[in-house]
Amino acid sequence: MRLWSIHPKYLDSIGLVALWRESLLALKVLQGKTKGYRYHPELIRFNAHPFPLKAISVYLTEIWKESSKRVYDFDRSKITLKCRTTGIPVTSNELKREFDWLCVKLKRRNPQKYKELLSVKKIECHPGFRLTL
Repeated sequence: MRLWSIHPKYLDSIGLVALWRESLLALKVLQGKTKGYRYHPELIRFNAHPFPLKAISVYLTEIWKESSKRVYDFDRSKITLKCRTTGIPVTSNELKREFDWLCVKLKRRNPQKYKELLSVKKIECHPGFRLTL
């Protein structure tokens, strides 16, 4: 399970679809609807949020928005809450580390997308997160 802190616009189509599916799994875990993945490290930040279900719903909504820009057909009805909440804190070092890891993956999987990312000067976080010092 990979729940990126970086903005979903940086992901290629394979990455965005995977993020959608894994985020829906995270939603099920946070709802208590599955026995597996309850203690997965990627869920720590969501479990630490005062409103974990709101946080994952905001996270999913932003992925859905990116998918809509790309004219993908992600099913918005799978997002159980339509809400806003405070963002999950993320540091610039975490963003840089994730962005670099994505670049390593894309260099092999999608060289064109990799080349696009080389021009990124300021890494944006996922709108469900907030940049901290």
